[in-house]
Amino acid sequence: MKKTLTSTLAALAIMAGTAGAQATELRLSHQWSDKDVRHQVAQIIADEVAAANVDLDIKIFPTQSLFKAREQYKPLSRGQLDMTVLPLSYAGGQQPAYNLTLMPGLVKNHDHAARLSESPFMAKLEEKMADDDVMVLVHGYLAGGFAGKEKCITNPADIEGLQTRAAGKAFEQMLAGAGASIASMSSSEIYNAMQTGVLDAANTSSSSFVSYRIYEQVACYTPASDVALWFMYQPLLMNKSTFDGLNEEQQAALMAAAEKAEAHYLAEAKKQDAASVEVFKEAGVEIASMSAEDFEAWRAIAQETSYKAFLEDVPDGQELLDLAFAVE
Repeated sequence: MKKTLTSTLAALAIMAGTAGAQATELRLSHQWSDKDVRHQVAQIIADEVAAANVDLDIKIFPTQSLFKAREQYKPLSRGQLDMTVLPLSYAGGQQPAYNLTLMPGLVKNHDHAARLSESPFMAKLEEKMADDDVMVLVHGYLAGGFAGKEKCITNPADIEGLQTRAAGKAFEQMLAGAGASIASMSSSEIYNAMQTGVLDAANTSSSSFVSYRIYEQVACYTPASDVALWFMYQPLLMNKSTFDGLNEEQQAALMAAAEKAEAHYLAEAKKQDAASVEVFKEAGVEIASMSAEDFEAWRAIAQETSYKAFLEDVPDGQELLDLAFAVE
């Protein structure tokens, strides 16, 4: 009788656990449209996990429909949001070290970015994320460039006196150092700001330039090419306690999905730059290019502004910079 009762209780426990797993739904928020590469990365995660049949559903909330662009990291760290695709520098107010993931001239190209993601530099940043109960599921960097409403932006002299949007604190510091006036906003707000005359120029990712149709508002586009000043780390993050609370099958399904999504992210990131040029060309926008000399001129200003300010704000900033520069 006792054995039968024990077996029955065990069966009920398994049934209860299965029922609980079936009810597991994760909410994934991001700021982009469903045509954007960052949404594709989120969709791969959702689709692969669904196909794994581990009683785990991921519901995606695009276009800031759940949280505003810059208001996702805090609810993620508090467990009010399960997952997000986020430019990590948006959370630089909470963790100043994150501003290093959008530092002028730090990343050379997409393959270099991928090596940075697997380096001791990134491991240090992930330790800081863990302190906030956050973990990385998918690493990813996107490159970007400049767009000017009336003129081309290739070197520091071109930006002087213009009202400019920069993606992240470090670029704002560098552009201000070059004589620009800064208007802070998310990439989703660039179009309206240019349309209403608030902005003269902007820099953001190649993907955002296309998905937000900035080509409709500008005269000239300077894309990322052999010389790319602008690289921004935009991972898919997850609340660590939420991940730890899943069963082993669910965790394994998420990690397998993340591996596939990361490979897609890197391949697509490389395509974004060239694809954006074609879109802008078709819209009749002039295409400019940044020379190696232009790049060095920007970096010289960044060293006196962005890098200097970063080291003043972050106690272990020099260690992080050294780790980043050590990645060839």
